Amino acid sequence: MTPEVTSFFDDATNTISYVVKDPNGSACAIIDSVLDFDYSSGRTDTKSADAVIAFVRENNLSVEWLLETHVHADHLSAAPYLQDHVGGKIGIGDRIKVVQDTFGKVFNEGTEFQRDGSQFDQLFVEGDVLMIGQMRGTVMHTPGHTPACLTYVIGDAAFVGDTLFMPDFGTARCDFPGGSSDTLFDSVQKILALPDETRIFVGHDYKAPGRDEFAWETTVGAQKAANIHVGAGKSKEEFVAMRDSRDATLAMPKLIIPSLQVNMRAGQMPAPDEHGDVFLKVPVNKL
Repeated sequence: MTPEVTSFFDDATNTISYVVKDPNGSACAIIDSVLDFDYSSGRTDTKSADAVIAFVRENNLSVEWLLETHVHADHLSAAPYLQDHVGGKIGIGDRIKVVQDTFGKVFNEGTEFQRDGSQFDQLFVEGDVLMIGQMRGTVMHTPGHTPACLTYVIGDAAFVGDTLFMPDFGTARCDFPGGSSDTLFDSVQKILALPDETRIFVGHDYKAPGRDEFAWETTVGAQKAANIHVGAGKSKEEFVAMRDSRDATLAMPKLIIPSLQVNMRAGQMPAPDEHGDVFLKVPVNKL
C-alpha cells in the first residue's frame, strides 16, 4: 500500500513533519510535529502546528496517531496541542524510559517526574504493528542517534527520524547521552535491508553543499548507492571513525535544553509553580 504523505517544513529548525494518510480512507497519523519556541523570549507559538491542523480539517481527516520518532533535541513537540485539537494517541519507543532516566538526572527533576513513559499513550517495541485506518505500519527500533529512536514503516514508506538524512548529507550525530555510532551503523543496515523502492522520509534537511533546494524524500536504493556516510558498501569501521571524529566538532543544538525537558514529557511543559508560572532549567556544565 502507498500512503499519501504531506510534508510540512519548519524553517526555524529544519524539521519536516508529516501527515500520513490511508489512501483508501480518511484516517491519518502525524509524525514529528513542531511547537514553535523563541528561546530569547521564552515564548511558544503554534503557527507550525496550526498549519497541520488546518490541513487535517480542510481534508476531513481523522487523526489516529501522533507519532514521535525519538526525543528530539532540536525542536519542541506539539503533540499535546494537536491532541487537544484533532485527537490521536501519542506514541514513542519503549526506550523512552532510558532517556527519561538519563535526562531526569541531568535536569534534577526529582521523584515527581515519572520515568516510566506514562506521559505517552503508547510505547512501541521492535516489531509492533499499528493501524492507520486499514493501512498497516510496523515499528523498527533503530537506536544510535538516541537509545529510543524508531523507524515507522507504513506501507511503502519509512519515516526514519534523524537516523538517516538525504544521501548527500549522510547520517545523524551520535554524541548525545546514550548515542553510539556503532549502534547507529547497525540500525542503518536494518533500514537499508528494506526493499530498494521503499520511500524514505527524513526528519531534517539542511541543504548539502551544492544543492539549492531543501529535500526530504529519497529511497532505500538511493541511500545504499549514494549516502556519503554509509552508502557504496562503506564498512562499520570506516563509518565509526568518521562519525566519532565529526561529532567531536559539533556544537550542541540551539534548542537542546528546552527540547529535552519538554519532549521527554510527551510535549508537555514542566508543572507550573504555585503562581501558575512555568520554568525550564538550565544545567551548567552538564551537557
